[in-house]
Amino acid sequence: MPDFPAATPRARVRVPLRFQDGYGVDAELVTFHGLTDGQEHVAVVLGDPAPGTTPLVRLHSECLTGDVFGSARCDCGPQLREAVERIADRGGVLLYLRQEGRGIGLYNKLDAYALQDQGLDTYAANTALGLPEDARDYTAAAQMLTALGITSLDLLSNNPDKADQLRGLGIEVHDRVPTGVFTTPHNVRYLRAKVLQTQHTLPLGQLTELHAG
Repeated sequence: MPDFPAATPRARVRVPLRFQDGYGVDAELVTFHGLTDGQEHVAVVLGDPAPGTTPLVRLHSECLTGDVFGSARCDCGPQLREAVERIADRGGVLLYLRQEGRGIGLYNKLDAYALQDQGLDTYAANTALGLPEDARDYTAAAQMLTALGITSLDLLSNNPDKADQLRGLGIEVHDRVPTGVFTTPHNVRYLRAKVLQTQHTLPLGQLTELHAG
């Protein structure tokens, strides 16, 4: 049994999603009562898994700069777009988690950007501000999945910590499926830091080549 309190679905609403590249899909957005961190996280239910198949799930941390404004300093926007289509094709859920800046908040993230402009990587910048390298806790995500009846899944993520935390919270992660690689001249140092500091599954050789160029 999970060692966290149960959450319950609060409301469900159908929303047609439309992206700038023309892709569209209908989704069901689910809100919740009883999430431990008190944040307004949302589950985006996409597609319809075939009987006997494992749902595909992504934990996507909110990124205003990348998801909304198309910032090239990260890969969040392209990952969100990719995840919606891949999950819709197979059937599963995208959890949109209000964890801006790996949990440090928008203002602190922008302060960290200023330090990155002075040469620090994304993790060192957080530390220089007296903040955790990654403050995210996925207990609420496990609550949401359990409330939706999902206790076994394939996880769409490059981040091993997400899978480790979910497993520690009683969610069975069968497979961790890497996302695509979305590099720009502005985010390659950020992506390299994720590989070197937190073992994200990204092709370091490719990132080294782009960085050197």
